[in-house]
Amino acid sequence: MLKKTLRWLLTLIYKVEIKGLDNYKKAGKRVLIISNHTSFLDPLLLGVFLPDDVTFAINTQISERWWLKPFLVLSRVFPMDPTHPISLKDLIHHLQQDTRIVIFPEGRITVTGSLMKIYDGTGMVADKSEAAILPVRIEGAEYTHFSRLRNIVRLRLFPKITIQILPHTFVSPPPELRGKNRRKYSGHILADIMTEMMFATSHYRQTIFASLLEARKIHGGKHTVANDLERIPLSYDNLITRTIAIGNALKTTTVEGENIGVFLPNSTKTLSVILGLQLYGRVPAMLNYSTGSAGMVSACNTAQVKTVLTSRRFIEMGKLSAEADHLGEQVRLVYLEDLAARLSGWDKFKALVQCKTVNIWYKHTQYSPDSPAVVLFTSGSEGTPKGVVLSHANILSNLKQLEARINFTARDVVLNFLPMFHSFGFTVGTMLPILHGMTTFFYPTPLHFAVIPEIAYEISATIMFGTNTFLAGYAKKAHAYDFFNMRYVVAGAEKLQETTRQLWADKFGIRILEGYGATETTPIASVNTPMDFKAGTVGRFMPSMGYKLEPVEGIEEAGRLHVSGPNIMLGYLLADNPGKLVPPKSIYGEGWYDTGDIVHVDNEGFLSIRGRSKRFAKVSGEMVSLTAVEQMATNAWPDAHHAAISLPDAKKGEQVILLTTHKQATVNDLAAASKGVALILLPKKILIVDAIPVMATGKTNYIAVTELAAGKA
Repeated sequence: MLKKTLRWLLTLIYKVEIKGLDNYKKAGKRVLIISNHTSFLDPLLLGVFLPDDVTFAINTQISERWWLKPFLVLSRVFPMDPTHPISLKDLIHHLQQDTRIVIFPEGRITVTGSLMKIYDGTGMVADKSEAAILPVRIEGAEYTHFSRLRNIVRLRLFPKITIQILPHTFVSPPPELRGKNRRKYSGHILADIMTEMMFATSHYRQTIFASLLEARKIHGGKHTVANDLERIPLSYDNLITRTIAIGNALKTTTVEGENIGVFLPNSTKTLSVILGLQLYGRVPAMLNYSTGSAGMVSACNTAQVKTVLTSRRFIEMGKLSAEADHLGEQVRLVYLEDLAARLSGWDKFKALVQCKTVNIWYKHTQYSPDSPAVVLFTSGSEGTPKGVVLSHANILSNLKQLEARINFTARDVVLNFLPMFHSFGFTVGTMLPILHGMTTFFYPTPLHFAVIPEIAYEISATIMFGTNTFLAGYAKKAHAYDFFNMRYVVAGAEKLQETTRQLWADKFGIRILEGYGATETTPIASVNTPMDFKAGTVGRFMPSMGYKLEPVEGIEEAGRLHVSGPNIMLGYLLADNPGKLVPPKSIYGEGWYDTGDIVHVDNEGFLSIRGRSKRFAKVSGEMVSLTAVEQMATNAWPDAHHAAISLPDAKKGEQVILLTTHKQATVNDLAAASKGVALILLPKKILIVDAIPVMATGKTNYIAVTELAAGKA
């Protein structure tokens, strides 16, 4: 009777909804129920809403607390000391009696809002008992006053609580593993099950604007989410009102589904433009202005862009008048200043009213999560730039994948200097913070090496995303205290050099988290995290991603990486077939993407990049990694820049050429500094140059490097 009364009361107060009861029934009789731990309500919720009488494995000390004892009568309790091996053995024996036991593998209530450390002991219990593992996600209780997130999230009196039961699974370590290694492996598998659960139950099957509304509901309309050099902070209400006003203005002059060019810098205004286009089904095509007018015209032709949004002030300050004039000959340029001038008082009032009532009317205008959300253009460092079409679900799934592995809170401040036309800057630097309650500060260029550390210090930034080139530049210019408040520095887009990693560790006491991905993977495919870190690798795959390694002749213990998952792009827009979406191709079929990268995956799932498939030269029948040649040069001359390419060779098929800014570089010196390296791995020639051609993102421009080498060789 007490259980029924509590179920009725909790349903009334928190609108508790339980999903997946069929999965509970299918799990069998010997079941280890694992759940995330969001609040003090969790045992009560599971004890009341799970169908049968379940046993709770609870820490002995916690079970003795007076306030918990009245609730323990609702279910059987198995007190245990997680530090004592005998307790785990007793739990295993109890589970082997074909019972259902609930355990919280984190061992404590979350104080971050995300998963905490997962203890290996729970994995060992699942392994030894051969019980089915039933993952259960509790969502919403973290916003109650029974959580430990006061001053971290906005607590509410009656948030909706959802209990979601996922299909059962098993922990099956390889039979040869024994002792500590088996326990560690089982714990690792259990942690993966938990992160997969967090991702699978997340809300990524919606549009970006719907996700923005969800974030406002969680964090409040007055919560600040964006700022830039104009120092006018934007709250959720401000951002949504601006978005609606711009969306209304653009709706009359554009067509649903049309690709609209965006030729603008990092700023809150650009953010509003992007969201305003997406609001009514227009697709922002982010133009990379660092490629010049020819590159932008080519991009517009490929994506069939007829209208480009830009700003006179930006063109003037960026000294881009010639580029704008040339672009204006091919497409219609619409200036934000003109757009703003046409907005009447009535238009602004209408947008304000729509902001307040958006939850009612937007439901009827929502677009499919699988519809295009943005077109980004690849850098073209090794070929002709292509348009990459990403859907709303692609972007949101990649953010939820990251959130399942790393904790972010509403107190975090992201310094975003990576341009929005770059996938790293668009998805992670822009969409991640605004959709998760963080504040993002937009800075228009990553090239101000002395200014950006000052900005980080001024705004007390806690998170920063960058490339090796930029991070190395900031470290050299920054004061040792500029990054005093930094929690995460994540590197991607190019290999993180050991010198950069060491400089940040020594000067700032910060461990850089290196990741890997591509525009086509939206962009994160793998990343090191505070809980899963291995130096020299690019981390482990994101949740719900599959991978296969295609064997490559001449390369052992590595293969050509193909990946699948919800974050894989919709497809390409190609210059030879403008406007037509071409799905990704892979030998493994539909839904798979061929990265073209040669990688090694170790037995713990950590990736090591060996190089691009195109970045290998075949010298006398042997495969030589151009990336490895560059790494040798970096080790020998760490203060210089290097690029290795291959050119045809009449005798050996191909020859390796190293370009370097080190003025005294010779092949003999490189061989002396790289002891034990086979002769075939050394470059045939070293060309000394004043500078290595790079792109706006800091990545080496290998097309320009090859042309430079061909002219000098």
